[in-house]
Amino acid sequence: MLLLLHVLMLSLLSNGSAKVVQDFEIECGQFFANRKSPTRFSKPQYRQICQNQNNVFYYATFYDTDKKIPVYSAYKFEGLMNCTRANAWYIEPQLDDNNAPPDMKLEKDVKIQGLGGHQALNDNYMKSEYDRGHLAPVFQAQSQSCADATFTLTNAAPQNRSFNRGQWRVLERNIAKNLSDQCLPNKYSVYIVTGVVPGTKNISDTVNVIVPSHFWTAYCCLDNNNKCQISGGFIGVNENFTPDYISVNYLETELAKLYNFTSFNLFERSTEPPAKKQKESEYNENSLLQNKAPMSCCLKEKLYPMFSLVFLLFLTK
Repeated sequence: MLLLLHVLMLSLLSNGSAKVVQDFEIECGQFFANRKSPTRFSKPQYRQICQNQNNVFYYATFYDTDKKIPVYSAYKFEGLMNCTRANAWYIEPQLDDNNAPPDMKLEKDVKIQGLGGHQALNDNYMKSEYDRGHLAPVFQAQSQSCADATFTLTNAAPQNRSFNRGQWRVLERNIAKNLSDQCLPNKYSVYIVTGVVPGTKNISDTVNVIVPSHFWTAYCCLDNNNKCQISGGFIGVNENFTPDYISVNYLETELAKLYNFTSFNLFERSTEPPAKKQKESEYNENSLLQNKAPMSCCLKEKLYPMFSLVFLLFLTK
């Protein structure tokens, strides 16, 4: 009994932990719309992580141990919590040693031969011109503990510094505020998945960590019937440019091309019509930022020719 209590106390006092699992739909499926994860790739380089702290799961990450960056992190959004940022970044010992305990740890506390063989380390970023760009971000975290748990390198990828601190940071905040205004008052369950597309260059000449070519994010607000009532996505090149606002269907099509995959699914949701790319200036005009239901691009495409025909008939009179 004393041994059991000792183990429990150690667990509760742990700074944080993560669990590399065989199937995170089963282990931490609460972070996926209708408990269905985005597309997973079958090659052994990919690992599924249930990210947790003090034995509470906060989000899920699909990680590429060859490229040493995540593919995506999936999480629920529950409102603006005004969480503060941590000062230290953790690593995941299990990625370099299957027998390691499922605890996030600071590098100085990890004694594993070949550490960093299957994941990025803090020094990799210190020698580069890139930020450790969050996928599951602090501003969208559901609690301070969740925000602290986002500071693991399994939830980060090399991001252009100006992009990370500029356009992408603004985007994270705008999405959080708009979902708080439009989805949460309707008691929708809000699911977000944020990911990267691997590029073709390393973080530096001496470090084998792949720099993403694109960052992307998508959201889905499920009603009580598990139908996605409000959804959308953004994708942008890993430079300081404003990301494009697009429908989830269009984003899935783009990601399938970029990943060179037959198809790519983000959410288990009701079907939505395809839409063309939009700039964020157009996104700022749509109803997610106002108090109306969004008009789909397809509906606009149907209405505009009709309006043009009416206008031409008017001119011929």
